[in-house]
Parts: sequence; structure tokens; C-alpha cells
Amino acid sequence: MAKKNQSVRLSQQHNESHGVVGIFGEEAKIHDIKVDVVSHKIVDFLSEKYQTLQFRYRKSIEKKEINAALKLVDESLGQTLYVEKSRITPDGGIIEVLDDSGRWRVILVTEAKHQGKDIENISKGDLVGKNKNQDIMLAGNAIERSYKNISEIGNLMLAESHFPYVLFLAGSNFLTETITVTRPDERVVVLEHNSGKLNRLDRLTAANYGLPLNANLCKNKFVQHKDKTIMLQAVSIYTQGDGSRWDANDMFNVMLEVAETSLQVLGGDLFNQLTKK
Repeated sequence: MAKKNQSVRLSQQHNESHGVVGIFGEEAKIHDIKVDVVSHKIVDFLSEKYQTLQFRYRKSIEKKEINAALKLVDESLGQTLYVEKSRITPDGGIIEVLDDSGRWRVILVTEAKHQGKDIENISKGDLVGKNKNQDIMLAGNAIERSYKNISEIGNLMLAESHFPYVLFLAGSNFLTETITVTRPDERVVVLEHNSGKLNRLDRLTAANYGLPLNANLCKNKFVQHKDKTIMLQAVSIYTQGDGSRWDANDMFNVMLEVAETSLQVLGGDLFNQLTKK
């Protein structure tokens, strides 16, 4: 019962802290702040708020550590490794908390991707394409490289009931609404959000089972199909919708909500530390 109460208390603290704003102040408006900088701010904030807990930030995780985690789930897993120093390095790194058993548990993994410079190019009057006669560049596939990191973190957390992977998207390849952009010569160009030449969101929603965007999906979803219960590890995908870049304060608030959701899920395993005087 005590562990259940602790989870409820963490849930209340999570709700109370929702909407922390302005932590970067005017700095966020001066230049783009990279997601790893925001991650370090998250660690500082959590360390101050939960002073009996220990948090750490890691830039990368080695493949052999992921294999070791898989073996704990089943001895047949995690057998293959060809490059001894192979590792994954998410843009925003990995944030972990130390549990009552002395194990580091992942509470936040973040990446931020910008793909599609059509808005910037049109605004400047730059034409693109092989012959420099097009307003819009055919969307590329670079964003799909994120799937490797997503899959590896999924492997690392296969035994967990949460999956705190956040993917921030910006750029014209991730529009959720049709927008117009005016060139310097005042010609208006329409960027259609449902154009197959432009939009790449449908390729990424494979990582969250087609669940809604801009939603905290940190808690694993368990679905029943016939006689099977299936656990889904869904990426929380956030996009501005209009292609604009992320403000660091908005990014911070999303990341904090997901990190605190992780703490809520892990509440029973953090009980002894959270009840320290």
C-alpha cells in the first residue's frame, strides 16, 4: 500500500508542476537552443525538486549494455555484437534515476530533428532542384535514421512499463496544416500538409503505432488481442504543425512532463529514497 501511495504522490507532484515556463527567458528567443542543453536543465530541475533522488545524464549508451539488458529478459536475447564499441547517441542524450536497488533507470530520451527547408528557401526567394526552378524540394529520408535509436532504446527498456522517448520535429516535411509562404517578389506559395512529395510524418508514426501526435505516450500501452496481451512502446512525437522551430521553453515543458511521468511509473521502485528525511 505504501508503494501505491508513493506513486499517487508522484502523480500529484507531476500534475502540480505541469506548465513550468520561462526557464530560459529571453535566451530562447535569441538563438536555437539544442535539445541536449535542455536535457541538462531538466537534470538540474529534477535534482532540485526531488532532492533525495539521484539523477544522471549520459550522452550515449553502448550496444553491449543494451544486449546485457536483453539477456536479463531472456537468455537467448542480446547475443549478437560485431563492433565492440558500437553505441547509440540520441541528440538529447539519456537521463536516468537511481532506484532503491542501485539500478539506473531511464526516465527520458530525446531527439530533435529539422527536415525540410522549404519555408526558409521560399521566404528568401531561393529556387531549388536540379535546375533551380522549383519552389519545393522533394522530401528526403534522413529522419528515418532515428528508427535505429528508437529500436535500441526499446530493446534497453523491454522489461520496463514506460518508454520515455520524445521526438521533436520541425521543418516543412512535418506539417500538420496547409500553410502559405510569400516570396520576396510577393508571389504566394502553398505548402500542402497532405502532399506525399512534402510530408514525412506518416513514415514516423510507425514508431508510435499511429497514436496521436503531440501527446505524452510515456506509459506503455497494453492491448488485448484474442488470448494475447501485447505491450506497446510508443514514441511521443511532437511537431509544431506549421514547420516552425521549437522554443526551448516549450521543449523543456514537454520533456519535464515525460520525465515526471517516468518517475510516477517507477514510484514503487523509488519509495525508500523518496521517503528519506
